[in-house]
Amino acid sequence: MLLQNQDPVALREEIQRIMVANGFKRECYSKILDYTINLFESKGLGIEYYGYHNIIHELEVTYVTLLAAQSENTRSILRPEDFPYLFVASLFHDYDPQKKVDKPHEEDAVKFVMTDEKLDSLLRDASIDKNLIAVLIHRTTYPWSGEIKEATEKKIEDCLNLSEITRDDKDKREHFKKVGWFLSVTDRIAGYTLGDFAKALEMAQKNAHALAWHPYYIVRRSVAYFEDLLNNDAEMYQSVLQSLPKDMRKHFTNNVLSFMKLREQEIEIEGSLVYDNTKFFAVIEPMSNRQEHGFVDILSEIHKQLPKPLQFKKDEFVESVMAKDTILNTLRLGSDDGPVIGFTKGGPLETYKLRPEINDVNYGLKNTAFMEPLAIRMGYWGQRGGREMRLLFNMQVQSKGYKYLTSFALRDVIASRIERNEQIEFVKQFDPERWDYYRVVLQ
Repeated sequence: MLLQNQDPVALREEIQRIMVANGFKRECYSKILDYTINLFESKGLGIEYYGYHNIIHELEVTYVTLLAAQSENTRSILRPEDFPYLFVASLFHDYDPQKKVDKPHEEDAVKFVMTDEKLDSLLRDASIDKNLIAVLIHRTTYPWSGEIKEATEKKIEDCLNLSEITRDDKDKREHFKKVGWFLSVTDRIAGYTLGDFAKALEMAQKNAHALAWHPYYIVRRSVAYFEDLLNNDAEMYQSVLQSLPKDMRKHFTNNVLSFMKLREQEIEIEGSLVYDNTKFFAVIEPMSNRQEHGFVDILSEIHKQLPKPLQFKKDEFVESVMAKDTILNTLRLGSDDGPVIGFTKGGPLETYKLRPEINDVNYGLKNTAFMEPLAIRMGYWGQRGGREMRLLFNMQVQSKGYKYLTSFALRDVIASRIERNEQIEFVKQFDPERWDYYRVVLQ
């Protein structure tokens, strides 16, 4: 059983095993599988891509889809001949060669399936109708409601009309619509059945980071996501979940409950802050505090709650907190010696290894300070404490004689600051995550 495993090689082997066990032994299926993995890796969407919709997600969805499809519990939904269609549609349902944003563009995935010559040859060899692959991919569109649903249903009808298998067969048309519904549910639950809450939270962070969400929305939107699944897809959700092994069902249920408990904690914290009128205090921490292991452990715990691309100096975190050239302030609750719920850390630009695409003209001139992304304990995002830390950090940087301050922030946030005539500029923009590198000219 593959739990918490994000190894594409191991996932590939499990997918291959399930295909063979269900009678699909021909080499064409292995070629399709390998072609998919090579495509994602060649487009920078392999395991190094910190986004939700990378090759791991595609393989996890394929694995869980086929695992559920082979169960006796799905016999009333699926037919044996559906297996290769679910196999191919799962592999390509999020493939977007351009990848301007992380949110799936089913239209782009369908276009690729319909026009790629190499895939066309592989599908013909496997006797798979690509029009029906398009039907299944379209059905993974989310959210499945309102105008989006209506427009996608029309596209599905067009694809069904193009297929000789379904064009004049009403029963088969309805059947493939149901197979698409099955895939849409396995797509949404797959990763959450394959690991504990640490994996589930990392998935949510990846999704939020790649879609340029503020951390404030991670938990609440995750809860809304699961509630939509449980309320609007209850029938298919139950069928799929019952088709999976017991430990996978348990993982999914525990992960949903954990997100809901986190949301309850957020509401309790927000209510407590309003009721008690609790204030935040941004504090410059003396070196004596920064050398205490208990203090550093608290900062390290908060630091680990950031998405991985924002965890600068992760492997040397303790040393960086204690370093003399490090600029550090904390956010404390209630008073300047209250509990630490966040911190801002940075230092000379030259002490950081940034993304290779960044070519900062000031690097090496020792006139620029780099501010790491704000780190705030989960539950306290969006409560205005971040602004106090940023202002204090700016003051610290200026007092040390730096001319510039650089950091990363959401593109919309940087743009709004530019509109307010702040002395800030884009240095390098990154897609699809839109988490961009900027520079502030200090007064």
